[in-house]
Amino acid sequence: MKPIGTELREVGEGIFAHIQRDGSWWLNNSGVVVRDGVAAVIDTCATRPRTSAFRERIAELTPHAPRLLINTHAHGDHTYGNAVFPEATVIAHVGCRAAMADDPVRWSPAREWWAPVPRWADLPLRLPDITIHEHTEVHCADRRVEVWPVGGRAHTDHDLVIVLDEVAFVGDLLFRGGTPLFISGSLTGYLEALPLLRRLAPRILVPGHGEPCDQDEVDAHERYVRLVLEAARAGIEQGMTPLGVARELDLDEFGDRTDSERIVLNLHRAFADVNPEHGFDMERAFTDAIAFHGGPLRTRV
Repeated sequence: MKPIGTELREVGEGIFAHIQRDGSWWLNNSGVVVRDGVAAVIDTCATRPRTSAFRERIAELTPHAPRLLINTHAHGDHTYGNAVFPEATVIAHVGCRAAMADDPVRWSPAREWWAPVPRWADLPLRLPDITIHEHTEVHCADRRVEVWPVGGRAHTDHDLVIVLDEVAFVGDLLFRGGTPLFISGSLTGYLEALPLLRRLAPRILVPGHGEPCDQDEVDAHERYVRLVLEAARAGIEQGMTPLGVARELDLDEFGDRTDSERIVLNLHRAFADVNPEHGFDMERAFTDAIAFHGGPLRTRV
């Protein structure tokens, strides 16, 4: 059964974006490429029912099980469903495998940060089989799939961009309509990663969450990051906390994006980016985000 609010949209010849609306916490995008009956998958979903439904949609395109699965980064909404594709060879950045093996969320009290808690327990951990650290080409039948490591820290320290012709799957380097998230990465590092997205210059960008977009969304993310960094610098100068800054900050054009409580998480990271002496405490960041939100963070998974 197809979950409500999902779509398998062809964004290029034989290239499909699997969109889960509304793209908020744990509702990510994934993708599939089909060529001569051969399929390669890009990312999975957070739970078994959602990933199984994705697999059923792929079966409508080809009777053959996918041979390849590429993870753009380690976060569970993109990787917990790997186990639903046991036949596929899983490819990811070397840092992605390490992060998946040391996941701070799945089996910890952090589960209580969300309500309802996503149903993760029945999915065994499926780590990547092949890890890379530099530009790599793989093939789906005779179709070339380019895999570009971002380098440095952006959304995470192991982000990959997957390029097929004029389409790029960029994972959580972009959130269309949602608030970006940098708890595992760096806002200053993200700015350093933007030239790669612009240099690759694909016509269509499939973000990790939300509708496919173009380079205008890259520009919007740059504006958001600069706004958060400026607020962090001012907050540090005034002796404020990230939560205090968040409560006073005018998000301007970004105020109507989903999951706006992520501003607290991003300010915690920005404080550490601007002044490393502040450090970054994941548990404290989420505790503050929950206080800002007025309760556990809402999910639909």
